[in-house]
Amino acid sequence: MASSAKRALSGCENSLHARELSKRNVARRSRTVQSLREKRGVTSDNVYLKWRRNLAALEKWEAVNHNKTGILNYSPATSEYDVFAADTSCILTPTVTDGPYYVWGELVRENVKEDVYSDGVDVFLEIQYIDINTCTAVPGALVDIWQANATGVYSGISESGNYAADGWDSTYLRGIQQTDQDGVVTFDTIFPGHYEGRATHTHLLTHLNATLLPNNTLEVDTGSVAHIGQLFWNEVLRSAVEDTYPYTTNTQSVTTNAEDMWAKTQADSAYDPFPEYIYLGDHLDDGLFAWIQIGINASADYTDNSYYSIAAYYDADGGHENSDSSAMGSGSVPSGTNSTVPSASASASTAA
Repeated sequence: MASSAKRALSGCENSLHARELSKRNVARRSRTVQSLREKRGVTSDNVYLKWRRNLAALEKWEAVNHNKTGILNYSPATSEYDVFAADTSCILTPTVTDGPYYVWGELVRENVKEDVYSDGVDVFLEIQYIDINTCTAVPGALVDIWQANATGVYSGISESGNYAADGWDSTYLRGIQQTDQDGVVTFDTIFPGHYEGRATHTHLLTHLNATLLPNNTLEVDTGSVAHIGQLFWNEVLRSAVEDTYPYTTNTQSVTTNAEDMWAKTQADSAYDPFPEYIYLGDHLDDGLFAWIQIGINASADYTDNSYYSIAAYYDADGGHENSDSSAMGSGSVPSGTNSTVPSASASASTAA
């Protein structure tokens, strides 16, 4: 499917619309980075630190990126086009499982960090959705994001394998944003932590024609699910991040991208699952700006697909387990989990 979509794009990827969209992407990303640097008081001359990659199979990416290629240092005189024009593959992005921890009903918000359980390396993430049928942006899509915190624990789920502090009512590192006219959503989040059995990743799920309620949530079972995906992060960046606190308190075993079944599913010779990124300053403490393009088939609907599973719902009464979800095991909630901070060993080795 990805290869067919790539061929279909050949007739429109160099269109005037596509070229103009690319120009706007460069300008927007440059403005975003300058704004983030100003907000954080970053004044170093070492403006752009960027990991450059070749498009190849996952194993080759890892070998090239981590064993042969170094970080490229850009000077303030470097053209913004050289840094921000790199778009990821605008082909049909492979769809994979949403895993056992998807929660319907999260708040529409850009900043998904909360006062607790959200410490880590700041990541300002830009995701752009392109319809592979037309090479045009997808405005009005509602995009879910969710990920583990620095110690490898997801919010919103208090179940065997993932006992979140504050239990089913917790919402940290989850949220929804709507794409703008250029198909772009942005999230203010952190670099995700790892947990046993999975490579470090970020979940995304895309709704089209869903109903946005006055209380800033989505109406249940409305619209289509046009894409389910996971973003992966290269090992050089992951290792650098996990040398910092609080990632250093995570005692779970690390799974590499090459060892992860879903990373290999997402990546092939035609699709790069790793976001582009730059350091905002000299150090990770200054945060990261990362971006990726995702190609979707706007007419597709994965609502009835086995990859789509709702583990819990979040509404005015708080979080509730979805007892009909096959992903959640027994459905029992251990007593005492709401008041305890999750340990680094609490995540499931089989969680996706």
